[in-house]
Amino acid sequence: MNERIKHKLELLPDSPGCYLHKDKNGQIIYVGKAKNLRNRVRSYFRGSHDTKTEMLVSEIDDFEFIVTNSNTEALLLEINLIQENKPKYNIRLKDDKSYPFIKITNEDYPRIIITRQVKKDGGHYFGPYPDSGAANDIKRMLDRIFPFKKCTNPPEKVCFYYHLGQCMAHTVCHVDKAFFMAMAVDVKHFLNGQDDKIVNQIKEKMQVAADKLEFERAAEYRNLLQAIATLRTKQRVMHQDMIDRDIFAYAIDKGWMCVQVFFVRQGKLIERDVNLFPYYNDPEEDFLTYIGQFYQENKHLLPKEIFIPQDIDETMVSALVSSKVVKPLRGEKKQLVNLATKNAKMSLQQKFDLLEKDLKKTKGAIENLGKKLNISTPHHIEAFDNSNIMGTSPVSAMVVFIDGKPSKKDYRKYKIKTVVGPDDYASMREVIHRRYSRLKKEGLPYPDLIIVDGGQGQMTVAKEVLKELDVEIPVAGLQKNDKHQTQELLFGDPIQVIDLKRNSEEFFLLHRLQDEVHRFAITFHRQVRSKNSFSSKLDGIVGLGPKRKQKLLRTFKSLTKIREASIEDIADLGIPQKVAKTVLEVLYEDASKNK
Repeated sequence: MNERIKHKLELLPDSPGCYLHKDKNGQIIYVGKAKNLRNRVRSYFRGSHDTKTEMLVSEIDDFEFIVTNSNTEALLLEINLIQENKPKYNIRLKDDKSYPFIKITNEDYPRIIITRQVKKDGGHYFGPYPDSGAANDIKRMLDRIFPFKKCTNPPEKVCFYYHLGQCMAHTVCHVDKAFFMAMAVDVKHFLNGQDDKIVNQIKEKMQVAADKLEFERAAEYRNLLQAIATLRTKQRVMHQDMIDRDIFAYAIDKGWMCVQVFFVRQGKLIERDVNLFPYYNDPEEDFLTYIGQFYQENKHLLPKEIFIPQDIDETMVSALVSSKVVKPLRGEKKQLVNLATKNAKMSLQQKFDLLEKDLKKTKGAIENLGKKLNISTPHHIEAFDNSNIMGTSPVSAMVVFIDGKPSKKDYRKYKIKTVVGPDDYASMREVIHRRYSRLKKEGLPYPDLIIVDGGQGQMTVAKEVLKELDVEIPVAGLQKNDKHQTQELLFGDPIQVIDLKRNSEEFFLLHRLQDEVHRFAITFHRQVRSKNSFSSKLDGIVGLGPKRKQKLLRTFKSLTKIREASIEDIADLGIPQKVAKTVLEVLYEDASKNK
């Protein structure tokens, strides 16, 4: 703990508010809230902590705090600060998740489809179904029961489904829009559990088929009835009110929290959402933060009611959501909350050992690597690799590992602009300068360690560039053996080989990092080379601009395929026949030269 933090701890108020922990680069790494800022923030720097809290505390170089008028205000502010800054130690939700709906389209001949977007297009939407598998199972059943359009045939031509009695989207069927609207109402009733009408109709059809000795068709109806019975069993009915609800519960163990959310739609428990993460606050407070983030930016649709455990303050939840918040005391509603809690405990127990093991491995790997290099723990590592073939289409790539794991959103690709011919050192010089001159100009945080794919030459170039920029970042080099496998780590001044055991976690980390940056660079090089090769053969053809070249590439994928096409095939893309003829002539001439 540095002197600045000691001084700030003495000035903390005993008011509610939010605190922001920062690392040595001034980056916010954790946002928390407290009823009493003085007690909460001081607790981080006193006593012993578990492994993951020690990791957080070891990175705290400074902190700030914001006082609020109430604990509720602190909760709302905390969620906004997390959303804005995305600190690495806060709860991270899968914020790109969207759930499927079953939709009856608003067309002359409606269809039943699965969609993840709800639009005001006159269609009928049912759901959401948090599990796409469940949505597809239900759609397949609806397709067998309700004769909506299933084919791509024109209206006058019947399809295979017509003969099965599963498609009425044909002029020979003599049905109008009212027929399909009535079916849409039947679908709604069916999905809401009011399926007696449909079941009775299927039973009647099964009996008629059996009376006519059409046993195969009767067996199909029997199987359909069994499928409906199975669906009834899987979907646990709560009450007849058919209210959409989300049931929240949680469990904690050894500094980890598991939150389970049960989704009840149209009166049925259809799926759940599970999230497991380390927590640093009081469990109840982090659980409230979770709920606030869960519905942030409409990532999850708000139901009419939300159920929560007894130990959670419903007024705090009500400040986060517009839904009715309920703490069930008895009956089946209470049993559902208990069931969610039981599942949270089981999920935590099943995954805890694996997560702790993974945390220990990655934490141990980066800590040991820092000790081997005699630098601070390299939480943020950036690695570079160049790729070219005889100097053509030279590129470079950078990958980023945060706490021993790839951070793909931070990866970068570089087209080499200033180098002619196969000059790996010059390419490395250019890309290192471009990367860190930009970070310096924009005031962005530097990595804890730079790793270049190569030996002393690449390392020397990188160090020279950093010195010119007046930027201090440790630089290491990874050399490969004759079989293109990671062999040794170079570091220091003068540069020397660092002794790493081949079975150590830090060696495996470096091996993964080198493989990843090489893969990323090679993939990018192939993309650039493919585009350059394509463009170079077609450059200079009058009437063939960039957009038309792009159309050719998208359609035919390669020059060989274009050469095999006819003038008419190329002209079908909107390219004049005269230009299409010239394209083929150029490609034929090039092919004959290369024979």
